[in-house]
Amino acid sequence: MQIIKPDVNVNFVGRRQMAYGFSFVLLLASILSLVFHGGPKYGIDFAGGAEVLARFNDPVPIEQVKSALQAMNLKGSVQQYDEQGTNFYRILIAAEQAEGENLDKRLQEGLAAETKSGVALESFEMVGPQVGRDLREKALLAMFFALLFITVYISGRFELKWLVSGGMAAALGLAVYVLHSIDLSIPALMAAALVISLILFYYLNLKYAMGAIVALIHDVLITVGVFSIFGKEFTLPIIAALLTIIGYSLNDTIIVFDRIRENLRKYHKLPMQEIINKSINETLSRTILTSGTTLIVVLALFLLGGGIIHDFAFALLVGIGIGTYSSIFVASPILLAWQRKKVSA
Repeated sequence: MQIIKPDVNVNFVGRRQMAYGFSFVLLLASILSLVFHGGPKYGIDFAGGAEVLARFNDPVPIEQVKSALQAMNLKGSVQQYDEQGTNFYRILIAAEQAEGENLDKRLQEGLAAETKSGVALESFEMVGPQVGRDLREKALLAMFFALLFITVYISGRFELKWLVSGGMAAALGLAVYVLHSIDLSIPALMAAALVISLILFYYLNLKYAMGAIVALIHDVLITVGVFSIFGKEFTLPIIAALLTIIGYSLNDTIIVFDRIRENLRKYHKLPMQEIINKSINETLSRTILTSGTTLIVVLALFLLGGGIIHDFAFALLVGIGIGTYSSIFVASPILLAWQRKKVSA
């Protein structure tokens, strides 16, 4: 099925400077938001604390629920779990106050006394601060090693450099594991490892891996930044969403890279810019169909899926949109920049 004419010739590569500017603005806003907020806003999965889903027998204003927490000297936040008019509230209690005994009984009695309504705790979950920290570190390591394995696959498939990329990935993975074992800061360690990876890509001439990884870092960082800007929490389902975004964006990038590789053999006398532009246009119909249908499904989940998967669907909505954009305007132009670097050298 084709919704784009076969002879379409949109000058994507010619608009790359505008795309670079757009990406720079998004990345800058993401980084500034993360710095301003002191990093991502972690949910209880990563920060520790208690999460309660309370169901009141009668409609209760959210201000009354917040007043009940203040009366019990509990620090936390309250969110209406679903649409306006429902009696369900999600209550988050800070980690330092969630370790007391019988917190669930105390909370239930305090809410009932303050709101003058019967209340049932539909769920009550607690996570200790140390467990939250361990989960946070494992989530970061999972994303880092996912990127390393992607490096090996991309370099092997497109440049037949399985040994070089595999050796580099093994060395980086071992270094991260050893440094992690001596209790270095995981976020700083991941940032340093990614910078070193990009430097190695440059010197080892792994241009396809460079394009794919830069695009993936671009997608993840912007998605994290959007979550920070809107004050949304990072939980384990959001990490699952980020890994899904990495896989989806990579798949889209590989489709474009495959066509570029084929056209390099077929039209080897054409300038690199024309080959990249031609390849993007030839895969445009497939990109729009795949991304469009996926976004429709995710949008339906976001609007109709309810509070449980709302943030998960929001992450996918942002990530898939940015991932589709980056496959065209970030990953592919890196190959052109690489080609020009070789010519100038």
